Amino acid sequence: MSKNAVDTAQAVATRTDAAQTPADAGDAGYSKDLKPRHVNMIAIGGAIGTGLFLGAGGRLHNAGPALALAYLVCGIFAFFVVRALGELVLYRPSSGSFVSYAREFLGEKGAYVAGWMYFLNWSTTGIADITAIALYTHYWSMFTSIPQWTLALIALAVVLAVNLISVKIFGEMEFWFAIIKVATLVGFMLIGIFLLATQHKVDGRTPGLSVISDHGGVLPHGVMPVVLVMQGVIFAYAALELVGVAAGETAEPEKVVPRAVNSIMWRVGIFYVGSVVLLALLLPGSVYSADQSPFVTVLSKIGISGAGDVMNLVVLTAAMSSLNSGLYSTGRILRSMAVAGSAPKFTSRMNRSQVPYGGILLTCAVCVLGVVLNYLMPSQAFEIVLNVASLGIISTWVIIMLCHLIFVRRAKEGLVDRPSFRLRLSPVTEIATIVFLMVCLGMMWNDAEVGRKTLLLIPVIAVLLVAGWFGVRRRVSQTTGSEPSGLTK
Repeated sequence: MSKNAVDTAQAVATRTDAAQTPADAGDAGYSKDLKPRHVNMIAIGGAIGTGLFLGAGGRLHNAGPALALAYLVCGIFAFFVVRALGELVLYRPSSGSFVSYAREFLGEKGAYVAGWMYFLNWSTTGIADITAIALYTHYWSMFTSIPQWTLALIALAVVLAVNLISVKIFGEMEFWFAIIKVATLVGFMLIGIFLLATQHKVDGRTPGLSVISDHGGVLPHGVMPVVLVMQGVIFAYAALELVGVAAGETAEPEKVVPRAVNSIMWRVGIFYVGSVVLLALLLPGSVYSADQSPFVTVLSKIGISGAGDVMNLVVLTAAMSSLNSGLYSTGRILRSMAVAGSAPKFTSRMNRSQVPYGGILLTCAVCVLGVVLNYLMPSQAFEIVLNVASLGIISTWVIIMLCHLIFVRRAKEGLVDRPSFRLRLSPVTEIATIVFLMVCLGMMWNDAEVGRKTLLLIPVIAVLLVAGWFGVRRRVSQTTGSEPSGLTK
């Protein structure tokens, strides 16, 4: 047989093997109870949270109307990440999501780092969420006499119970949380458009472009505040990667995922960019503040009573949604790791409802430490953990893009087949996204009070990860064989 014929035969065999890509061993045993409407709303819920409802006020004050551009730029890179993850999901759906892909394309060490950094993100975010829930609940006088730590514990217990019942209940809860957030934004935007159309005065000013031009223009404080604010804006999009995890528990990921991922871009355009533009046209940036929702600021200026109560309920919903998602996703991620040997064995356990309760309880245990933190330092708990979570989400997104880079390279070598749903302009989009995320991380150094201290934690986390790897590597080798892949043979 000629050399060309042999090469052709080998290539065909390789593609055949690739087409039979084995499933991640951690995917066994899950139900497929998430419906398309659940996944679509999980995508929306990941794109809309307290980063918009609360964070936009302080950022408008610091950066001015150009904040809309910052949300757009960060939203584009966030879309690249989710699009890359969506392509990997269609190649091989897995509840282990990017940890499973890191195992295949980066090896067990890559999966280990990806999983534990994601756990760091969501466990610390969970602490921030229960702290936020307690703070928002204290807004109403009937709850002010209840200690903050007690409210945090009650919130954690409720969301834990929902997660342990079944994935369908989780999906329903996220569906209605997302409905509340979307309805609130749509309602506000309709009010804002009405105010603009009728030229109804807001706080004694006629809304429109004059509000921007008369108060320093689009960049009232220059370019640098807009650049610096991006480090906070990028975290507003954290949780978009939940689509990849949820895809492992839906019956038709090839239909659901492309629709959910593609819709993220226009949601970002309408909800984030559109609402920030409206806010800038209604009131000067100097009127907004970090300690009040910008939507409450506008509604209170036009005399709508109860605006504070309504928005407080919405941000409370957003925090509950985030906590709900964190317990859900880390449970699945930890199970994928446990099956490969890089997480405690008990985190692989599932209950009768096909819920990985071991991983969920581990995340919950860390959140209980947050309850203690709320007891000891109720005024500082939120800021302490939120900045640590930022390190986890940036590392997760970088790992997703690295996995996609290697995936595309292997596709070009004929080792795997790319689905028709793709991230375009590879490798430019992956490299540009990774560079952008690293720049956002580096910009935290400019925040001497909190951001700089957070960056100084990186060497500590690195040492802990290395020590942890030496602790689990023998178990990983025994579980997956001499050349760990984490995939069933």
